[in-house]
Amino acid sequence: MKQTESHVNTGGTGFVPLRNVMACAKVMEHLVNRAPNLPGMGVFAGPSGYGKSCAASYCANKFNAYYIECRSYFTKKSLLLSILDEMGVRPGKTIYEMVAQIAEQLALSRRPLIVDEMDHIVDRNLVELVRDLYESSDATILMIGEERFPQKLKRWERFHNRVLDWTLAEPADLTDAGKLARLYSPDVEIGPELLAEILKRSRGVARRVCVNVEQARQHAKSLGAKSIDLKGWGSRPFYTGEAPARRAV
Repeated sequence: MKQTESHVNTGGTGFVPLRNVMACAKVMEHLVNRAPNLPGMGVFAGPSGYGKSCAASYCANKFNAYYIECRSYFTKKSLLLSILDEMGVRPGKTIYEMVAQIAEQLALSRRPLIVDEMDHIVDRNLVELVRDLYESSDATILMIGEERFPQKLKRWERFHNRVLDWTLAEPADLTDAGKLARLYSPDVEIGPELLAEILKRSRGVARRVCVNVEQARQHAKSLGAKSIDLKGWGSRPFYTGEAPARRAV
């Protein structure tokens, strides 16, 4: 299981309660405390770098959930093996046996299941397998995916109709940026105007904010300074995630 901390891990440095962490936790609260006969699956989706996996990690701790991160090479068997490994259950020999084992464990433990990088499951046409697990256990299942993940699910109407909560991750705001600056630059103060520009140039992507904060910190330290503002940053480029333009020959 993940670290049992009250805040989300943002890369091994520490834990901060970003807005998407709280949004994801709200989805889980809704699913876990749903009324009888309501569907128990939920979706939390958004662009890469918005901190969805960190939010999922937080929810895995808070709600004692089983957590798996899907891969592009997953087959039916490897998906089921991954879940059983997380559960600590010795897998059966057939797909049928493994589905029955997972469903039984979910039903008996009443622990939620979080499926991260769910886009791979959609792309590999394994969606109905997840629905089978849900139908067999009536468990809470939270699925984490990219921005277009909800639209992709429309192909499977029976699956789509079993989703209780659809929530989209939001871009980081200035409050989030301030929390990340305090986490990643505890020894160098990032000026408010510089932080606002970092947020703007990062387009609200938390991962890019972290990179820019670290670059600002390193620049300040190279100058022997304990703080850095927009003027001190000067004309240095910000990290935007874009590939560098080809140089003219």
